[in-house]
Amino acid sequence: MRRAAAAGRATEQVGPFLATFATDSTNPYLNYAIPDDGARPTQSDADGLTRAYQLRDLLPRVEFLVDTAPGAETALLAAGWSVERRIPVMLCAPGSVVAPGAPAGIELVVPERDDEIRGMVAAQQEAFDQPATVTDADVAARREWLRAGGFAVLARDAVTGHAAGGGVAEAVVDGTAEVAGIGVRAEFRRRGIGAAITAFLTSAVHDAGGQTVFLTPAGVPEQRLYEGVGYVPAGAMVHLSR
Repeated sequence: MRRAAAAGRATEQVGPFLATFATDSTNPYLNYAIPDDGARPTQSDADGLTRAYQLRDLLPRVEFLVDTAPGAETALLAAGWSVERRIPVMLCAPGSVVAPGAPAGIELVVPERDDEIRGMVAAQQEAFDQPATVTDADVAARREWLRAGGFAVLARDAVTGHAAGGGVAEAVVDGTAEVAGIGVRAEFRRRGIGAAITAFLTSAVHDAGGQTVFLTPAGVPEQRLYEGVGYVPAGAMVHLSR
C-alpha cells in the first residue's frame, strides 16, 4: 500500500510516517500519510506531520491498516487527531471471483476514446455526489493512469451509449492492487451494475498477476455487494485527520 500510494505522488518521510502528496489535486483522499510498521509516534512526530500538510494547504490525514501499527492511532488521538472512519479491508483471492456478468442492456468496456474516459469519470463523480464536470486534464490524467498499468471499466447503456457507471484499480505492485472508485449513476442502480464492475476489475487484476486484490467498502450495503462478488473481510483500516 505504501508503494501504491507513492506511485505518481510526491513523498516525504516525516518521522515514522510516509507522507504522500498528489501533484495535481487537493482531494484529501489523494493526500495522506501511512505510518511505518510498529510506529509509535511522539507528540513531536504528530506535530511535524501536521505541519507538512498545512504548509501545502492540505488537510493532515493518515490511512493505515490498524494491525500494522496499533500504537499509532492511540498516539495521534492523544495529539488531537480524530477518527474519520473505520472500515473493513476486503480481499479477493485468485479464482474466487463470482462473475455475474453485465446486466441486460448494459455493456462493460475498457475506456479508450476520450469520450469513453470522459463518460466514465463523469458517471463516477455523479455517483459520489460530486460535480460531473470533466476537464481535458481529467481525461489526460486517466489516460496516463491506464498507460502506467492502471485498470478502468466503463458501464454504459448498450443502445444509447450513455455512461451508467465505472470503476478503477491501481496498477499491480508486488502482486498487490486496490480496486476503488466503483460508482453507478442513480437511475441505473439496483440492476447489478456495481457488482459487474467489481467482478470485471478484479478479474482483470488477477489476470495481470495480482495475488492480493483489496478494497474498502463505504458502508454495509457496499460490503454485502462485494461479498457477493467473492471478497471477504481481512482486517480493518482507520482514517484519521487533524
